[in-house]
Parts: sequence; C-alpha cells; structure tokens
Amino acid sequence: MAVFAYLAVVLGVVFWLASLKRFRKVFKFAPPIIFAYFVPTLSTTFGITPAVSPVYDWMSRFLLPVALLLLMITVDVGSILRLGRTTLVMMLAGTLGIVIGGPVAYLVFGRFLPPTAWQGMAALSGSWIGGTSNMVAVAESVGASSATLGPIIVVDAVMSFGWMGVLLFLSAYQARFDRWNRADTAVLEEANRRAADRMTERRPAELWHIMALVGLGFGIAYAAVSIGEHLPDVGDPTIISSTTWAVLIVVTGGLLLSFTPVRRLEEVGASRLGYAAMYLLLAGIGAQADLRAVLDAPLYVAAGALWITVHVVVLIIVARLIRAPLFFFATGSMANIGGSATAPIVASVYNPSMAAVGLLMAVMGNVLGIYAAFGCAWMLARLAG
Repeated sequence: MAVFAYLAVVLGVVFWLASLKRFRKVFKFAPPIIFAYFVPTLSTTFGITPAVSPVYDWMSRFLLPVALLLLMITVDVGSILRLGRTTLVMMLAGTLGIVIGGPVAYLVFGRFLPPTAWQGMAALSGSWIGGTSNMVAVAESVGASSATLGPIIVVDAVMSFGWMGVLLFLSAYQARFDRWNRADTAVLEEANRRAADRMTERRPAELWHIMALVGLGFGIAYAAVSIGEHLPDVGDPTIISSTTWAVLIVVTGGLLLSFTPVRRLEEVGASRLGYAAMYLLLAGIGAQADLRAVLDAPLYVAAGALWITVHVVVLIIVARLIRAPLFFFATGSMANIGGSATAPIVASVYNPSMAAVGLLMAVMGNVLGIYAAFGCAWMLARLAG
C-alpha cells in the first residue's frame, strides 16, 4: 500500500503542476506522461521505491483491462469515420509505417542487441501504435522483463518526444508543404466543425456515474482476466497469452459497448477515469526500470531512429499520393507514436481548434494498435527465430 500510495501522490503532484500557468511551457513540450515514466524510475534508482513489489503485478493484471475498457466504450466509431478518407488513410499509413519499420530496424540492428531485444521492440511497437496501454499489453504478451523494457522506455521517451519537437517545428511550414503537395484543405474545415460539436457534450458527474464506471471497469476486467486464464496460449514463442486474451476480450467488448447507450458515460468522464488507471499503471512500470539500462540504449536509439524514418517515409509517400495536408501527416504520425497524450498537442499547434481531432485519431490508433502491434510482434518473433 505504501508503494501504491507513493505512486499516486507522485502522479497527483505532476498533474497538479501541469495545471499551473507557470509550468505550461514545460508540460507543452514534455507532457505529464514522461514524468509518469521517469519520476518513479528515479525513485527506484535512488532507493525510494523497490524494483520488485506485488503491487506492480496487481496493477499490470487488472488496471490495464480497466483502462482499456473505459477508453474503448467512449469510442465514437461513426465520428471517426466521418472525419473523412484523408484522416483514416493517414492514420493507417502511420500504423503501417510502424509495423514495417520494426522488423526493418531489427534486421539491421538485431545482431548487435541482446537476444531478448525483439521482446522490447515488440513492446515499443505497441507504444508507437496506440500508446502506453498497448505497450503494456504487448510486453505482457511476449514476456518482456523489466530489464528488457528499461532501454525501451528510454528509446520511447527520447524518440517519441524528439520527433514531436520536429513536428512542432514543421508547423511553421505547413502552408508551404500544402502548396507543394497541392493539398485539399476542405476536409479540415469540416472536421473542425464536427470536433467542436463533440466538445459540448460534457456534463458534471454524479456519484452514481462514478460508481457505475468503477463497477463496470473492474467487473468486466476481472471477468476478462478469468476467462483469459482458461484459454490456450498461441504461438511459439508465445504471442497470445492469457493476458493477451484478456486484453482482446476487453477491447472487443468495449468496442461493442461503444455502439450502445453505455457510450454516453463519456459525457461524465469515462475516458478520464480510464486514463487515471493507465497513468497509475505507467508509474508502476517506471518504478520497475533501472537507469543503468541506459548503457544499452545507444544502439536501441539508433534502431528507433531507423524505425521512425521508415514510418515517416511511408507517410510522405501516402500524403503525396492522396494530397493530404501537413496537418494530417503530423497528427497521424503523432497519434501513432505519441498517442492520446501528445496527438492533441500537435493538432492544436497546427490548428488551435483541432485538438479534438488529434484525440480522435489517437483513439483510432489505440483501437487499431492492439491488433497491429501483435502483428508486428509476431514478425519480430519470427525474425528472432
């Protein structure tokens, strides 16, 4: 309980500081998610928290499905599809670039990395197609240890936020890019109007709303974990384990519920509670990491740079083919690599009223990511032999 309380306090302080005007510039370029990783990591490095604790196992087992369920039931698939062909194609192009880039990077650098490197890269594919929750799901599925994830967390932070900085810099050249690409910007105006309509649906949560969300989240999460334990593992090495089955059950069930009135729970903060569970889980992952793993990071960082390069090349080719504005290139890329924590930031820099579109694209990446990342993990497993 002491470990869990400490992690909760750390996150509370981080998000409180992020809400203060004096720190907005800091958190604009280094969102709270990066502190959720590294403050617990530093705490373990300096002996404040243990590297091993039963609370970490509990958080991985149950907070992940809770977070996924509450995020999935809020998905408005219809709204995402109505954003237009350009949005969907660029999102898929970014995902394809990550799925292809992982095996390419492993082919080049795999011989210089530890034998378990493919497991860490598989987990990184989850992070770069949908965010932290997918990273945890894939890591649990392929059996990646905390030692394996140590340098991967470093690569994730360095490359994803470094690439976000590049995208923020490129925002000053979007008009020039769009002219060069002969981009059709009409879809931006329509997407902007729909996104603005969605932001007016929030309302204050009552006690029964909160209790319903807690009951729904933990009830279905426990059921999914229990069912997953009775289903067979798939693959050698294992790609679909009992944990993976639980995740797939939760994601599929959440998507089905998103077509029912249950989706209206988003109006009272379902996704916010889901993100709270996810950040707690993320803090637990950070607390298990050892900064000495940075010694292994240089080659991992080089592999990550090649990986992102493949992702960017695919996006540029597709953007050129369909005449996509730079907004969709940047937001589609960050919705994959950064997820819901940073995609709205990049979207709002390119167009101040389009943060909601960035969030929708990130949610779409989260939906696709849990399946695409497992496909990338399967290819990495095959290459590792």
